[in-house]
Amino acid sequence: MSQARRHIGVAERRARLVARHRLAAEARAGSPEEVADALVALHGSDPATVYLAIGARLAEPAATVAQTERALYADRSLVRMHAMRHTVFVFPTALTAVAHASTSLTVAARERASLLKNMAKVGAPDAVWLKEVEESTLAVLARLGEATAAELAREEPRLRERFAHSVGKPYEAMHSVSSRLLRVLGTEGKVVRGRPLGSWTSSQFRWALAPEHPELDGGEARAELLRRWLAACGPATEEDLKWWTGWRVSDVRHALRAIGAREVAVDEGPAYVTAGDEEEVAGPAEPSAALLPGLDPTSMGWLRRDWYLAPELRGALIDRAGNIGATVWWDGRIVGGWAQRADGEMEWRVLVEGGVGREAEAAIERSARQLRSWLGDTRVRPRFPAPLDKELGGYVK
Repeated sequence: MSQARRHIGVAERRARLVARHRLAAEARAGSPEEVADALVALHGSDPATVYLAIGARLAEPAATVAQTERALYADRSLVRMHAMRHTVFVFPTALTAVAHASTSLTVAARERASLLKNMAKVGAPDAVWLKEVEESTLAVLARLGEATAAELAREEPRLRERFAHSVGKPYEAMHSVSSRLLRVLGTEGKVVRGRPLGSWTSSQFRWALAPEHPELDGGEARAELLRRWLAACGPATEEDLKWWTGWRVSDVRHALRAIGAREVAVDEGPAYVTAGDEEEVAGPAEPSAALLPGLDPTSMGWLRRDWYLAPELRGALIDRAGNIGATVWWDGRIVGGWAQRADGEMEWRVLVEGGVGREAEAAIERSARQLRSWLGDTRVRPRFPAPLDKELGGYVK
């Protein structure tokens, strides 16, 4: 990788973000699959985030729920699975093998070792017993198609066994075999989260067998995942890349070399883009507004966010754990936050000093009305609300 050759300033970084993350009016997507492909992965810890993130980027947002449910549960063209940083994401199905080999396998090894260690500490059954339960559970799931943890436990009673976790620590608790084992199987790519119980906002769900995919070389998979993410989010610093992937620095550097990444410069220092992406990128024809949900992949895309999130806004928009709340965007930067009230109406607030002007406020209000329209009678409350979420929505977690 060569010495930094060109400085990419804040204005151009915002222009790239608006176009590549489908926030510009002319860049809106025609399907949930197009959105997921453009963003590489959607945060799936909060089920509502997936739908809201897709709806904010569709040319026809009224079709958000129907089209997203089709993609997730009928066509299986999108899959919710554990991946980077022990977090649940939604990936295009074609990318699941890459996510699994590049990231999930390492996470899975730690998860299984941790489970067996915790079980041994409290005299729970051993690895042979756990393997028997695992194979039985997978057989039951293959027969049922989809099932909740409780339904699986009725068929395989050993899943109900409970043991102490984190003994002697302040967060010591009793865990069932099902809760820990299903998480391990998820990170190992054997099961995925299926249809929710209730509406699309529900955090309770069924399990299903994971779609079959080829086993890939870990190094090649890391290179492919980084190439795709850098094409969507470049330029990005080494810190950004390490944070987003959860990889070791050595793995990040090896993947950068493997794809022939080009070094450029941003305000924070050296950064990288994919080969052929060094040239200047023009901004959209017109500035655009967007209301993005908490944990949106754009809002959470980079570790260093000053170029699109002013430091003075962080206290209102980010919770103590580092989760970003629902945000209002204008022309490639975060300018405020929003929430849905109990009566269904959208409440939003601009936080930047001096405001954003009448044009921007009118565009934000149009986005809010559009979101209110496609949500209909659905009420959305984030699982990880930021301070402004709570204030605008009139609720506490």
